[in-house]
Parts: sequence; C-alpha cells; structure tokens
Amino acid sequence: MPKSQNRREFLQNIGTLSIAAGTGSALSFLPHKITADNPSVYVREGKTLKIFNGQVITPYRTIKNGTIIAVDGIIIEVREGNLDVPGAEEIDAKGRYVAPGFVDLHVHGGGDHDFLDGDVNAFLRAAETHARHGTTSMYPTALSGDVDTLLENLDIYEEANRQNNYGAQFQGIFLEGPYYSMDQRGAQDPRYIRDPDPEEYKEILSHSPAIKRWDSAPERDGALEFARYLVSQGVLPSMGHTSAVYEEVLTGFENGYTLATHLYSGMLGVTRRDAYRYAGGVESAFLIDEMSVEIIADGKHLPASLLKLIYKIKGPDRITLVTDAMRGAGMPEGVSILGPRDAGLEVIIEEGVAKLPDRTSFAGSVATTDRLVRTMVNKADVPLIEAVRMMTATPASIMNINDKKGSLIAGKDADIVIFDSDILVEKTIIGGKVLYSR
Repeated sequence: MPKSQNRREFLQNIGTLSIAAGTGSALSFLPHKITADNPSVYVREGKTLKIFNGQVITPYRTIKNGTIIAVDGIIIEVREGNLDVPGAEEIDAKGRYVAPGFVDLHVHGGGDHDFLDGDVNAFLRAAETHARHGTTSMYPTALSGDVDTLLENLDIYEEANRQNNYGAQFQGIFLEGPYYSMDQRGAQDPRYIRDPDPEEYKEILSHSPAIKRWDSAPERDGALEFARYLVSQGVLPSMGHTSAVYEEVLTGFENGYTLATHLYSGMLGVTRRDAYRYAGGVESAFLIDEMSVEIIADGKHLPASLLKLIYKIKGPDRITLVTDAMRGAGMPEGVSILGPRDAGLEVIIEEGVAKLPDRTSFAGSVATTDRLVRTMVNKADVPLIEAVRMMTATPASIMNINDKKGSLIAGKDADIVIFDSDILVEKTIIGGKVLYSR
C-alpha cells in the first residue's frame, strides 16, 4: 500500500463494504468484476490469497468449510463454501482450524534470544521463533534497568522493526518496571526499583514513539500522576508487581491502570494490615468488572483451578493470554539464561518452565502462544472459540489495534494461523504472506 494512500482509500479501491444476507453469508467486499458466465468467480487486481476448506473462527462463530480471500495483505471476504479465484495463491486448510493470528502483549524473548541482548539479531530471531507458534503480533518487553541501556534498546528496537520481514510483527514496546513494589519485584533487579520520576519518564517517552505500554505499582508515590501522563501520551498504564490493596487499586484504575499484569504473579492476594484483612491486587482485579487481566496460561504459573476461576469471573473479553516468555521459549530443556546474555541469571528449563538452579522458584515462562490456547482448552475446559478470542480479539482491543488486528473480518490485515485439532500450528500468515509452514 503506498504511504500516501490511507487504509480507507485502499479499501474503497478494492471494493465496497457490504453485509451479504442469507445462509452462510459473511462480511465481504464486493469485487471489481464478476464474470458473466459464473457469478462465483472473482476477477481482481493485486496479489490474491485464497484459504479454503477450513474451519474459520470468526468473532461470531466457526464457519465450516470456510473460505478467506485476501488482496495485497488485507482480508476482503470471509464466507462459507468454496470460491473460484483465478490467479490466486491457494491454501487448502484440509479441514483444520483457521484463526486470527495470535497477539502477545508480554514477551521477553525466545529461540535462545532476549530483547535485552543488545542487538538487532535478538529481536529478529525471537520474532521468528514465536511466529512458528502462531504469533503474528507481539510487544517486546523490557525489564527494569538503567536509563541509558533502555534508550539504547529502544533504538535497537526501531532498527529491528525496520528489518523484521520474517517474524511476528512488532507493535510497540512494553516497559515492565522499574516503578514497582520492592516486596513484589519478582525477577526485577532491586537496584533499579524506585518511585516514578517525571523527569525520567518524560525523557524516556520523548525518546521513542515505540513505547505503547508501561507497568507500575499504583501505590508508589507519583504513580497516579505517572498513569495520567501515560494516558495523555497514548500509552497504556498497567498494574504489576504491586503490594496495593483494593482501595489503592481502585484509585489506580480511576487514573488509568485498566490492565493487571500477569494476574496472581507479582501481586498480593488477601493480606493483613494491623490485624485487619484487605483485598489485594488479585481480588481487586476480580471486583473491578472493567479491569482487564493478563494470565500466563502455561499450566505452570497458574494451575487449572485458577485458570477456571479467572475465566469464570472475568470472561473472555477481559482476559488476555500472554507468554511472558524468556529466551528459553522454543528451546529444548536444559540450562538457559534469564535476562541479557552477558549479565543474566542462569536458570534451568524443565517440565515446561524455567526454574532457579535450586528449584525453589520459577524463574520465567518458556510458553508459546499455541501452548496457551491449548492449555485453556485442555486444562481449563474453555471452548476453543473463546480461548482463541483471549489470544486475538481481546489483546488487540486492549492495545487499540483492533481496527486491523485480532479477527478475521473484511478490511483487517490478513494475519492468520492454521492449526489442527491438537492446536499444533500448520501455517502462520502475516499480511497475506506465509512466513511459516510445518
């Protein structure tokens, strides 16, 4: 699409949006031309992709024997039945599921690379690793550290984003810290834990427009002012690594903290203060209906019982599945490093999770997005269509990219994943281009 041509003009050029009536109909773009001898044959300009014979998961239903047509990387038709599209690249889904590409809001690395390794290659290889598991959009995540290193990594991200042609698309940076509770810091380096500093965070935000989300403990001095400033800059504040109780969480929510980072991890449950019980961050997220939550649904960080509880209370429109993956994602079990390669912590990957060497605590997730969906279906008994929603439409909506990502609807980007009944990825398609095929 030419840079001078906006999305609406492009869509107008390839057809007029309409809603087709009748059985098996779907949102569609009417074609430039329909051949007189066969009204089901499209004649189009542009690079055309046709995916057929699939179980197409839309926001509304699963279309049996569905077909998707995309032109120049944008979906123009989703419908039941086959359709003759001369000259199109054709993919026979062979009865497999066809879903929107997975959107990961929280990921630190993969494929033995971490986004803090300090080089472009780490970003590119991690993005390729996660694409093989169905991720089409991701938010590379940076941990607490010194400001100079952070600014350098923002510059590295910008260059990696320009070169990223074969992996999951970068949608922006998520900064995880350093404005956290010392008691709930988890793997965050305690040397950098501090209150929000307006001079500091304004400098960081002015350095790069790539920052799309920033995490903080809402009870820290200056955290409410920080959240309000983020909102004014179009950046999402999220609540994480916090010792806040309900009253503090509610005030935080009212000032912009509308998303809880990895629910249960790095936050209090019910706690006591001076003999009185208080609802912690976990219960607060449940009580505030409009607050969305992340969950690391790898089956390790949260057992099946808690996954079921979260789903029962919050529902699929308020839950986003995240990998929170470190470099060990997509790698065999054994020794790995949490954080930067040259200054990180040695950990052991076993039983599908990273652990400290003494095995007293988890040290990070090695999940991939396909595993998250599989866990929600097989362990939490969630219907597939809703597990997919928590990995696609819900995160896209939270990050306000749902105008182009997160669902298979005409006018959106052709970011598509094809997987079988075991949720093993067969193909990952980004912008109408097949980037991975098993």
